[in-house]
Amino acid sequence: MVIVKASKEEKEIKKQKMEELYEYRKYLYEHPKLYHLFLEVTSRCNARCEHCGSSCGYEKPKNEISKEKLMETLKEISEHYDASEILLNVTGGEPFLRKDLFEIMDYAVSLGYRWGITSNGILIDEELVKKIVKSKMSTISISIDGLKETHEAFRKVPGAWDKIIKGIKLMLNEPSIECVQVTTVANKKNINELEELYKVVLDLGVKYWRVVNCDPIGRAKDNDEILLDPKGYRKLFKFIYEKRKENKIVVDYGCSHYLGLNMEKEIRDQHFFCMTGLYVGSILSNGDIFVCPNVERRKELIQGNINTDSFVEVWENKFKEFRHERRTSCDDCLACSHFKYCGGDSFHTWNFDDNKPNICIKKIYKEEKDDSDKKRKKKKSEDKFLVV
Repeated sequence: MVIVKASKEEKEIKKQKMEELYEYRKYLYEHPKLYHLFLEVTSRCNARCEHCGSSCGYEKPKNEISKEKLMETLKEISEHYDASEILLNVTGGEPFLRKDLFEIMDYAVSLGYRWGITSNGILIDEELVKKIVKSKMSTISISIDGLKETHEAFRKVPGAWDKIIKGIKLMLNEPSIECVQVTTVANKKNINELEELYKVVLDLGVKYWRVVNCDPIGRAKDNDEILLDPKGYRKLFKFIYEKRKENKIVVDYGCSHYLGLNMEKEIRDQHFFCMTGLYVGSILSNGDIFVCPNVERRKELIQGNINTDSFVEVWENKFKEFRHERRTSCDDCLACSHFKYCGGDSFHTWNFDDNKPNICIKKIYKEEKDDSDKKRKKKKSEDKFLVV
């Protein structure tokens, strides 16, 4: 059954909003605005996560971008745009493994930037928290991908769970940190633990829980052992919807995927809008200038490199692949009246070889409807033989 059945009036309101976003997206093709700059400060990681979109490893790469070049680029950007309007999203790998991280971020703050970080949480201790507070970090997202045994197996780090829980508690005790968020990547191995995990998050006192599905990117690509099937998606969305109704904490699905007019705005606060190349840019760990770091890192999609190119010039004059209506070879997309709302769905799950989306949530619900119709017809047929 469909989790949410929006009324005709509700659908019209959502449709109107999606129409407005469609027109705004077309405006941004010509007038992009840098609001989120991802800094992948390292590809080195102390975990070996099954779903890692960047396929990070243990060793420090030889071509890791220098502190000096990162600072120079941040200064250049601040001279052309209002740095206070740009949030630096620091990622990795595991960002806290970079020894000069706080030197870079102290400099960024002096230029007017705000910054937050995505971390696996393993390295957070009292000493690190002191550096975090001093550097005026405003947000942090820490990953918990299941209960203790499941999480440690999924991230290949025995003994990590207790360290992470302790780290979250330390972060929550610091009032200067605006948002401490837990992020969970739902997959086949933890989908049945979400209810218990919800209690763990509540007991910790976390106010923001981001729950997303595992997407077919990086190490997870074509991995049926962890990728959700349609039944798993429906279970995930039902769970998020019910927890949002409880309203004990903010539970949010995040930005991935167009959900259809029934589900839009029901399991996250905003309507779907892929901001890649429009609001979002990134500097990868080797200096490459890119869009959302989760997008497939194809050579032809890399826009430049800060070692040789001006980030501002690249942002203003390139990214052409991401600033027009996507063409698709998908017959279902071409026949779908919602295609202009999703625009081909998230770029990070776009199939650039076949020019079609790898995931269609709307299609998942159509399959569910078709299954339900078949069951109803079968039951109706069986009922005929029960008449006496």
